[in-house]
Amino acid sequence: MAELTDLIESSDLDGLIRRIEGICAARHWDDLIELRDRCLEAVSRGKQLWGVAQFAEYRVALEAPATYAGRVVREGAGRFALGPLWEVAASTHTWPEISAHVDDARLRTLIAHERLLRGEAPPEDEIDPHVLEAPLCLEPWEPAYPVAAYRSDRADFPEPEWTDLDWVELSGPVARAEPDDALEALLALVSPWTEQSNGRAEGVVVTGSALDAIRTLGPHRARVAEIDGGEALALMAWTAASGGAYGRRRGSPVGRMYAWWALASLLGLDDIEDPDLLGAGIGELVWMRWDPGDQIGGWGFHLAVADPDDGLAWAISAVDAV
Repeated sequence: MAELTDLIESSDLDGLIRRIEGICAARHWDDLIELRDRCLEAVSRGKQLWGVAQFAEYRVALEAPATYAGRVVREGAGRFALGPLWEVAASTHTWPEISAHVDDARLRTLIAHERLLRGEAPPEDEIDPHVLEAPLCLEPWEPAYPVAAYRSDRADFPEPEWTDLDWVELSGPVARAEPDDALEALLALVSPWTEQSNGRAEGVVVTGSALDAIRTLGPHRARVAEIDGGEALALMAWTAASGGAYGRRRGSPVGRMYAWWALASLLGLDDIEDPDLLGAGIGELVWMRWDPGDQIGGWGFHLAVADPDDGLAWAISAVDAV
């Protein structure tokens, strides 16, 4: 271990990363845990090796057997990793494999919900139902949610399939209504973008149509597509799972829960305990995906929704960029 000591004491980041790659290729997981531990010890002495330690933990969560991966899945771990380590571990380990090695009730529940989105059906009696209010089953009215693809050196967060947008000329703006719980829930979808990153978000409530709400935000013309509730739910969940450019990713199960809460708030419901009410109401709203047509790169979330029965409509525009 003299070589490892030299790499640590000289803070040789490139050399330590190469060593991690070699350990992973040889699948010597005890060695990787030792490297992580020694880097953390060095951090306590002022060495700037926290990034190496976190990268080592990320690779353990992603590639090591569940007996090792479960050891790095803990609260606060992976703050600057490509994604939360519970989501990383759940992307490559089945529920029977990983559940036996994660004791924290909250993290076990998040892993179970991630496995649900990946096609598995973890038993409900093995999780804490109070962690996420959304049920540990997919309702018939829900879409297929895209999930993260983690790799050794990068992560992909595929977007849902979108309906094509077409340009529309918008009529004059209308008077804004008072902000309400539904608008607050829509803005909460992008709170990591605005609170932890460079993002900005604006939303309105109006008495009128979804197009009226978009125009009241400012654009004289926009690219617009009316979409069904499933596509809208997938859009909201994908957005809420993301951390944007620099915010911490919340993960797909958390994104799904935020989308459920936004739907419930738009329907005037106080909770999400009755999926049948949500399923009945999602098709009664008019959903529109839109954009102003001037965004290049970065993260964007533009949604408008109208409740024809109440005559109210909401629109939100959020962007974040590197």
